[in-house]
Amino acid sequence: QVQLVESGGGLVQAGGSLRLSCAASGRTFNSRTMGWFRQTPGKEREFVAAISWSATSGYVADSVRGRFTISRDNAKNTVYLQMNSLKPEDTAVYYCAAATSFTAVSAGTDPARYNTWGQGTQVTVSS
Repeated sequence: QVQLVESGGGLVQAGGSLRLSCAASGRTFNSRTMGWFRQTPGKEREFVAAISWSATSGYVADSVRGRFTISRDNAKNTVYLQMNSLKPEDTAVYYCAAATSFTAVSAGTDPARYNTWGQGTQVTVSS
């Protein structure tokens, strides 16, 4: 079973940058699509980015395209979310997630395809 721990959240001014990390434990990490989602109070969890197990394919949401980049280092069992040009509307709790086995990255926008979630890390962007 994979376990996930996010880090790197915090308070940043608009226009600033943060890099989130998601450290994974478990033997199957390297074979699974990984994703980042975010959630604000009263709203559904929103897809941010996903990356294939081999890191050769990735998707990002339209709302963050050109500003956020997802990457992974399978040797370190870690997934990253580099967030640049942050906006106040990016404020949310960010969650790392591991998809069920054999989930293609093209299906990785759907939170229902993920069966392992981290505890979340707060990102706050001030105007």
